[in-house]
Amino acid sequence: MSKRSVKMMLCLLACMACTIAAFAQESRWATADDPTAKYIVDLERKWAEATCAQSGIEAKILADDFQGTSPRDGSRYDKAHELAFHDDPKNVATDCRLLDAKVRFFGGNLALVYGSETATRKNKDGKPEPRCLTWTDTWLKRKGNWQVIAAQDAYFPCK
Repeated sequence: MSKRSVKMMLCLLACMACTIAAFAQESRWATADDPTAKYIVDLERKWAEATCAQSGIEAKILADDFQGTSPRDGSRYDKAHELAFHDDPKNVATDCRLLDAKVRFFGGNLALVYGSETATRKNKDGKPEPRCLTWTDTWLKRKGNWQVIAAQDAYFPCK
């Protein structure tokens, strides 16, 4: 067998192994008593409340390569933008609450969290206005730490 044939066979075997590993990635909804899910939901709650509390939790939970999608205009934003937003006193809100969050695991290192939250902010006229978001956050466990690598937010009508 030529060196080229051996390289091609090794490449084919590597591709097959990756494909098999991808199909083996089972998903499951977290149970109510799952400690990792409880940990993630607690951090989601702190992030939802961060606009009121200015706790700085974003610096801890957002990965350096984080990317979010704005509910306003669909633009992308990164970790630095999110940190600056939460550090700006004019963005402080009231009545920040996590409404719900459900965790679905994909293997041992990836989780999607589906949730919603509400807060009250001042509109352009300076009047308080409720803001309700539904979102999907993607969490990845790297080097033993769970962090958000992506967020997709959308407004929904507040009741």
